[in-house]
Amino acid sequence: MTVSQSALPFDDIRNLVRQMPGPDEEAVAEVRTRDAQLTKPAGSLGRLETLAEWLAGWSGKGRPKVTRPVVAIFAANHGVADKGVSAFPASVTRQMVENFSAGGAAINQICIAHDLGLKVFDLALDMPTPDITEEDAFDEPNCAATMAFGMEAAAGGADLLCIGEMGIANTTVAAAVLAALFGGDPAEWVGPGTGVDNDGMTRKRAAVTQAVERIAGTKDPLEVLRRVGGREIAAMAGAVLAARLQRIPVIVDGFVATAAVAVLHAMDPRALDHCLFAHVSAEPAHRRALETMGKEALLDLGMRLGEGTGAALAAGIVKAAAQVHDGMATFADAGVSGKGEG
Repeated sequence: MTVSQSALPFDDIRNLVRQMPGPDEEAVAEVRTRDAQLTKPAGSLGRLETLAEWLAGWSGKGRPKVTRPVVAIFAANHGVADKGVSAFPASVTRQMVENFSAGGAAINQICIAHDLGLKVFDLALDMPTPDITEEDAFDEPNCAATMAFGMEAAAGGADLLCIGEMGIANTTVAAAVLAALFGGDPAEWVGPGTGVDNDGMTRKRAAVTQAVERIAGTKDPLEVLRRVGGREIAAMAGAVLAARLQRIPVIVDGFVATAAVAVLHAMDPRALDHCLFAHVSAEPAHRRALETMGKEALLDLGMRLGEGTGAALAAGIVKAAAQVHDGMATFADAGVSGKGEG
């Protein structure tokens, strides 16, 4: 008996991508109308004004508010860590997850500062994915199932989703994904990650090159994810897709999170229209990835920690943009003369 194409797990993902809604143009128009009446010169708040429009378009609300923002951290381990591509051992992933739970990490403090919820997803840390220089990270059912697991991050009523990650060696995996998707010399997608030394960089470049060469000719973005990705990368891609379907705006963190959403972008360039890229990482190839996708980051703070830290900082700005738009008085409310009056 032959299995129909529709029975393949990735076909479910492809169908969801085809069902993605566009922005709510009526909500955007409502924001623009109100913005023109607020007690300020037109355009004087710069990108805060366009952030309010972005929130309206993807939440479907003409007076957008951010009341349930959530940072979702996806943690995973990778067999390629055994190739000496990181400055830290794989055991650090679990130790940092425990640190998140204890409230001791940088992301905990940023969430406190901006009143953000935090969820941490442990993606089978005791079972690293295979070494991508030698074999595929997943089979198709497990890759699709991991994406489906990531979709759960959009559950629970969040109205702004920030995605981040934790995983020793995951900048190696991210570099392989980006190189396979976008082309060029694989070694040029490699950066220092957690601060690996020169010898480690040599090993890291070799690992990424070997992984990409192993899958040479693979063009399907989901197959790239399956073959050289990781659990946190698959889960983040799933979370972002689910958020789109549920009209939840998304803030993408750094290099690894960008590699995850690049898979969706390669499937359909419109797939990331509901996403804000938080910052340009100090990881050198992050800027290149953003430029390749035609995306502009909000911040450039020289950060490269991961954990969703850049996304959480950007969420504070997005919250401020929503509050300013919603709470600010109009000229009529405040009895202030508008342009051309008085």
